[in-house]
Amino acid sequence: MWDQRFDQEDYLYGTQPSQFLAAQTDRLRPGQRALVVADGEGRHAVYIAELGLEVSAMDSSGVALTKARKLAAARGVAVDFHQADLRDWPWAPARYDVVVAVFIQFAEPALRAAIFAGMQRTLAPGGLLLLHGFTPAQLAFHSGGPPCAELLYTPELLREVFAGLEILRLEEYECELQEGTGHVGRAAVIDLVARRPVAAPVPA
Repeated sequence: MWDQRFDQEDYLYGTQPSQFLAAQTDRLRPGQRALVVADGEGRHAVYIAELGLEVSAMDSSGVALTKARKLAAARGVAVDFHQADLRDWPWAPARYDVVVAVFIQFAEPALRAAIFAGMQRTLAPGGLLLLHGFTPAQLAFHSGGPPCAELLYTPELLREVFAGLEILRLEEYECELQEGTGHVGRAAVIDLVARRPVAAPVPA
């Protein structure tokens, strides 16, 4: 399905980062190790690589990754791209200083729980989680996202799942999206910015 969606000349969600990620630039530092989860055509991985981070990115679509590598080459940055299914991603313990996950709401609740647990496990002490997605209010709009309430995020869900992290920002709001042809128009979104405590043990 994703190969078919990304199989077009233009970039489905554009080549610029989401408004959310662009707003977090001041939290990022050159040399940090970053993982971008299910990044499709690479717009977020390339953006943070331009900021001087050491970036790994993964996606299941080979078509998307071909376009991501082309984007990285055009921008003159190096990104370590991996084709992988999130069901099989190893989530190496305490490996990354930053984990980015933007609009990855394709996973049923059980898989989502495993992904969220993996993202926390792979954060290094003091590491930063940047998560952005749609809320159930998005069902009233036509600007993208899954048409299924159980795949959408609420503040209560995120606060419970990420209770082991220090929550720096958790906010739901409406905004206008202009991201390629895939996300266009009024949208109901939610931001989570959270940090793994330096003294916290690595989750099992």
